[in-house]
Amino acid sequence: MGFEKITEIVEIRDGKVVVKDKEKVKKAMDGLIFDAIFEEVEEARIKKLLIIKEIAKEMGAIPSSIHGLYEEMGKHFLGFTVPAINIRGLTYDVARAIFRKAKEKNVGAFIFEIARSEIGYTKQRPLEYSACVLAAAVKEGFTGPVFLQGDHFQIVRRYFEKEPDKEINYVKGLIKEAIEAEFYNIDIDTSTLVDLRKETIYEQQRPNFENTALLAEHVRNLEPEGVTISIGGEIGEIGGKNSTPEEARAYLDGFRDVYKGDKGLSKLSVQTGTKHGGVVLPDGSIAQVKIDFETLRVLSELVRKEYGLSGCVQHGASTLPEEAFDKFPETGTSEIHLATGFQNIIYDSKHLPDEFRKMIYEFLKKQFASEWKEGQTEEQFIYSTRKKGFGPFKKEWWSLPKEVKEPIMTELEQKFELLFGKLRVFDTVEIVNKTVKPAKVSVEIDF
Repeated sequence: MGFEKITEIVEIRDGKVVVKDKEKVKKAMDGLIFDAIFEEVEEARIKKLLIIKEIAKEMGAIPSSIHGLYEEMGKHFLGFTVPAINIRGLTYDVARAIFRKAKEKNVGAFIFEIARSEIGYTKQRPLEYSACVLAAAVKEGFTGPVFLQGDHFQIVRRYFEKEPDKEINYVKGLIKEAIEAEFYNIDIDTSTLVDLRKETIYEQQRPNFENTALLAEHVRNLEPEGVTISIGGEIGEIGGKNSTPEEARAYLDGFRDVYKGDKGLSKLSVQTGTKHGGVVLPDGSIAQVKIDFETLRVLSELVRKEYGLSGCVQHGASTLPEEAFDKFPETGTSEIHLATGFQNIIYDSKHLPDEFRKMIYEFLKKQFASEWKEGQTEEQFIYSTRKKGFGPFKKEWWSLPKEVKEPIMTELEQKFELLFGKLRVFDTVEIVNKTVKPAKVSVEIDF
């Protein structure tokens, strides 16, 4: 069932969505979200996505800020690390798998996120991502806070150096778009602007903390009533040198010196030795990364005790060996970002038809030939570019038959269970409900 029969199960009353029959809505959601995502008329598409988002809220899946939980974590570490999951493709199906496992294991502390770069190459604007995730919540009967996060809302240095105002305004626009789509968790990344030519660490961090403060104030100005958006900052560009206590203090002191808003940051992303996507060897396998857990422990304790933040955030971790994940709660890490590992499960699954995979790889070799670096093997090239195979083939991915998608989702569910267990987020619904008070933000729909 698509939107042609939507009035049988919901009605729009004075611009508000009213659900007539929850069970029928759940049954219809597969068709509704597909219809909305692939609607070709943009105005109609936006309206359909908004209706789905409002249906979810009416059925108890409420976009929320994790700020309250992180404030509690800033007082004393709660013993678990929150997984933030980037979904690059098959978003509705993957989100359903996450919600299924969350319900089974009583998990409340988990985040769905998408980065600035991913929004581009996966062709998922914030409203689409939000609607997909919330549609999945409806389908799986998940109720409670749903944490949607803008990941790496980053100032790109090369753009900033040419036209700083234009680049700042672009990120401001992205923040506005995300908040309107009910992303109430925003990670600001201006670590790209750190200037190592300056003599003192404080001055090196100045472009970072000043622009973080500028964008954080923008976030606060856009907050809906009743919502305190969780804002993250970053000191170590992922893939660079490991972060230090001196850098953390310089950044957070500087932020505090210039920030004119009320509530400040809730967490701090640092560099500990990882790289997004992992380091790819010539045969396409991933090199073992030596992560500096001591840095995570020291910095998480520092930002919690001295600044009241929830702790530090680990990026680029999904390709780490399984035994590494136990260490994040042990070191007091408040949040961990996970993306490429799930993409790898999808692409490498024996259930994905070879001809489908080959079609995408051939497209990548032609379309992104200019990105094929000298000395890079085909396996390395494919591994580093296949994230860009989701957007152009979005409809083909969505249209894969059930007998293909279901076993892949089973593989993903097994991974989610393993990670949720190691990060100790089983049975976190109670603490989330205690610390997070969702505000159902009013949105009127002209229907």
